[in-house]
Amino acid sequence: MKLSDDQIQAFQSDGYLVAENMVTDADMAPVIAEYETWIDRRAEALLAEGKITDPAADQPFGQRFAALYAQAPDIGDGMDIMAMRGPAMFAFLHNSTLLDAVESLIGPEITCNPIHHVRAKPPAAFSGTGAGFYNVPWHQDAGVTWAEADESDIVTCWLALVDATVENGCMEVMPRVPHFLEHVAEGGTTIRPDLLPEISPRPVPVRKGGIVFMHRWTPHRSTPNFSAEVRWSLDLRYQKTGTPTGRPFHPEFVVRSRSHPETQMSDYAEWCQLWTQALESAGKVQAHRIK
Repeated sequence: MKLSDDQIQAFQSDGYLVAENMVTDADMAPVIAEYETWIDRRAEALLAEGKITDPAADQPFGQRFAALYAQAPDIGDGMDIMAMRGPAMFAFLHNSTLLDAVESLIGPEITCNPIHHVRAKPPAAFSGTGAGFYNVPWHQDAGVTWAEADESDIVTCWLALVDATVENGCMEVMPRVPHFLEHVAEGGTTIRPDLLPEISPRPVPVRKGGIVFMHRWTPHRSTPNFSAEVRWSLDLRYQKTGTPTGRPFHPEFVVRSRSHPETQMSDYAEWCQLWTQALESAGKVQAHRIK
């Protein structure tokens, strides 16, 4: 779905855009089903290991991960996109509706940046309210890339797989920040406290299927989930082809090219192989730009 001129102007002015109803339930269903199957298998393994006593098989998608997390906080180990490498997720990275919107912002030659995550944020009653993978502190997405990508047009697409509300921990953003701010490691990669802009944070709730588009300089944070259900989301990033990704040790791939469609990667097995090789060889490279 192409963005309107007003939406494009808002993104360029504010550094973020909340766009509702971007992808359909049918678009998301294969990804959700893939994770439901993965959770089934993971629960079976944890049950066999004696780490859980109840696989919570009768719980719906929005609640089951929470019930399992309460018993075994490592339920999500191996669930992230680059680790799981599901075929439905690979197909979704090519979603034409999503790419039409991205094209509106950066043009028709689009590469999938290797930074992409799935996040299942459990209720704070189980996970606590501190910073971490589930509740990230104030940061810019440029803070988790090398400086080589400072001039690359990288757009973050934060997509809600369930309604993201203030109660369940939607993001907050600080608009109109035009440059990179130094980051440090304090409860997670975060903007150095004395450099944090004096800008009133804006909550950005978005319904299932909606997307929050963000510029690489836009400070944002994730707030605690005070609901009883899991807040599921995808964090995907795209950029102009031919520009540095900021993660040269992880695989990028061309996802759309109007001028050279033959360069687009459509081979799922190749994608898996690239990630397998990268994860084996990258080791403990410092990916985040922290002092």
